Amino acid sequence: MSSREDILGRVRAGLNRNATNAAAGRGEMAAALSNRSHGPKPAIDSNPQALLERFRIKSEQQSSTVDSVAQEADVPAAIARYLTAMKLPKTAVAWPSLATLDWAAAGLKVEGRGARDADLVGITGCFCAVAETGTLMLCSSADTPAAVSLLPETHIAIVHAARILPYMEDAWALARKELGTLPRAVNFISGPSRTGDIEQTIVLGAHGPYRVHLVIVAG
Repeated sequence: MSSREDILGRVRAGLNRNATNAAAGRGEMAAALSNRSHGPKPAIDSNPQALLERFRIKSEQQSSTVDSVAQEADVPAAIARYLTAMKLPKTAVAWPSLATLDWAAAGLKVEGRGARDADLVGITGCFCAVAETGTLMLCSSADTPAAVSLLPETHIAIVHAARILPYMEDAWALARKELGTLPRAVNFISGPSRTGDIEQTIVLGAHGPYRVHLVIVAG
C-alpha cells in the first residue's frame, strides 16, 4: 500500500465511508455544491467595457503592467515591444497551445514547452480573469503547463477581454461548466510574487516572477 492509499484509507475510515455508501456520499457532495450560497460581493458593472477597465485598474494596483491589442495576431509584436523596452531577452518559453502564433515575425524565439530553471521569460494565456481583483485564473494541462507562469523571472500573460468575469465565483462556475473535471492545478495570479515578511517591507519576486505583464486582446 502506498502512502497516498494509506492516508486516504484512514480518511475514509474516519468518515465511515465504504463501497456501500460511497455513491450516496458523492450525491450529497454534488448536491451541496449545486446548492451552495454565495457570500456578499461588491457591486460591479457587468458591462464588458466596464469589466475590462476595472480589471486593468486592479491589475495595475497589483503591480502588473498592462497593454492591449486588437486581435491575437498582434500579440507577438506587442510582447516584442515590451521586451525591448524592458531590455529583456528576445527568447522565451510559452504554453504549447500558443506555439502557433507567429513569434518569428516579431523577432522572437519562443519555444512551446514547460519552463526550466534557465528560462527568463514565460508566456501564457489564462483560462479566464477576474475583474473584482485583477486576478488571472490558470488551469494546468499538457498544453498549459503551470511552470511557465511560475519559474521565469518575467511572466507575460495573454488575456482575452471576452474571458474577463466579474467575480471569482464566476471563474469557478465557468471551469466546472467547460472543464467538467477540474485540472490537477488551478493557480490564481494577482500581480508579481511578493512578501512582506522582513520588517513589513514589500519585496517582489519572493516566490516566483517579479514582473507580470498583461496583453489584453480586445477581439
